[in-house]
Amino acid sequence: MTLTKKHLIIDSGFFIALGNTKDQHHKKAVRILDTLPKRQWITTWPVLTEVCHLLLNVAPDKIFPFLQNLENGAFTVFSISETDYSTLRTLMLQYKELPMDLADASLILLANHLQHGDILSTDKRDFKTYRWKNRHPFNNLFETGV
Repeated sequence: MTLTKKHLIIDSGFFIALGNTKDQHHKKAVRILDTLPKRQWITTWPVLTEVCHLLLNVAPDKIFPFLQNLENGAFTVFSISETDYSTLRTLMLQYKELPMDLADASLILLANHLQHGDILSTDKRDFKTYRWKNRHPFNNLFETGV
């Protein structure tokens, strides 16, 4: 897979907001989806795991359409290589006071590979704090409304 600036990073919260009509961010997520310029969505396996776990608790029937979207290629999954494992640990140590979970660390790693931090996340606090390549802030399109 070739990573490009056309990829848009998707965090767990955005997937959850889209799939759960009771989520406080659902209406905004749907509105953003309708106005979003066409870009290839990309996420990571830790995010997929987190989404399935959270949906199981709030809207278990939404897991299957989510997985169907994965199967249909609605979004790409970035493969984390063994050479990236130490970076994940380093990131989680760096942000341990928040604390940072593996899903968020994987998204910073992804941003480092993409060379940009365009993301859709309902997590306002953490993605204001995190930096990709240790110095670049994320551009959270969920906050800016695209």
